[in-house]
Parts: sequence; structure tokens; C-alpha cells
Amino acid sequence: MEIKKVTDPEFRKYGKIVEKIDFSGLIRALEEKTPLPEAVVYEPSVEALEAEPVFQLLEGKAYGEMPVQIGYCNGHNHKLNALEYHRSSEINVAATDAILLVGHQQDITPEFTYDTSLVEAFLLPKGTAVEVYATTLHYAPCSVGNQGFRVGIILPRGTNYPLKDVHAGWEDQLLAATNKWLIGHPEGGLPEGSHLGLVGENITV
Repeated sequence: MEIKKVTDPEFRKYGKIVEKIDFSGLIRALEEKTPLPEAVVYEPSVEALEAEPVFQLLEGKAYGEMPVQIGYCNGHNHKLNALEYHRSSEINVAATDAILLVGHQQDITPEFTYDTSLVEAFLLPKGTAVEVYATTLHYAPCSVGNQGFRVGIILPRGTNYPLKDVHAGWEDQLLAATNKWLIGHPEGGLPEGSHLGLVGENITV
């Protein structure tokens, strides 16, 4: 599939470049203090990352004084596997080049299926931070070539932690963690009980 850039006009409907915030310290911390495993690993909140001065700036400026968390999604990946959305924007900070596979929440059908042919791919270059809008479907980044990826993930505090209650029926069937609605692909290797509503190819980049 065609891989555009997050600086291209086509990305504006999915998110925007985060400007006037210095992410250099956070990028350095991602490089020096987070692993790069063969599989994909996500940690929602990492003390070493939240110790960076940019943490206070993100809470005060980017999220309007709302408590946030800084974690990471690192590893090696070339597949779509699933798509998720939150009730809030997510900021991605690239410590390596990475590819984002994204779509629109508005294209989810009333039966909670989604056609993967609607997915678009965008290169997120090292050193770039983007806000991914709440209505943008996304999941784990993909690798560029054989190199792994390191991407810092900033979200409202409490997002992506285990649920306290059982949820079923209507949109609740997609709720996989706090503030995380997930639609998986049958070939995506998701846990048993996940909603497998992605229809079409499990996209590879």
C-alpha cells in the first residue's frame, strides 16, 4: 500500500504535528531507558519517561491541565492486527521512524465491523510528535524495514488499564481496557473474547 507522510495534507483528517513542545529529552529517554523487543510491548505509564520535564508541559498545555501518562509502544511489527479508539486524543512521539496505520471511527458499521481497505498508512519520522485525534482508529505502529520502533504514547491518566467490570452488548463489547475500544482481525492473534470485526486483509507493510 502507499505510505504517505504525517506532514502530508492527507494526514490532517487523522491528526496533526505537535509543535512548540521540545520532545528531545523524552526521545533520549525512550532510546536509553526502554527496551526494543522482537515482539510488540506496550507500557501505559513509565516513571523514567514521566520524570522528563516535558511531562508537566504536556499536562498543562497539550491536555489543558488534565492528568496524563507517558508510556511506550516498542518492538517489531508489520501487521495491522487490530484497530482501537479512545474518547481522547493520543500523542505519539517517535524515537525511531515508524509507520502508523489509521482509519476513521465514523466508518465503523452499526454491526461494529470495519473494512480494512479503508486504512491508510503514514510515515512518522524519528523526532516527530503527532496528536492522533479521538475519532482516529489506530493500533501498534509498524516497523520501517527490519528495524524496530520506539514510540512514546501520551494519553489521559488511567487509559489502557484492566477493566473493573464485565462489559457486553452494543459498543461495550469492544471495550478491552479503560478508555480503549478495540476491533480485532481474525488473524491478529488477539485474546479470546476480543471483538473480531475487521473485514478484509490483515494489512502488511
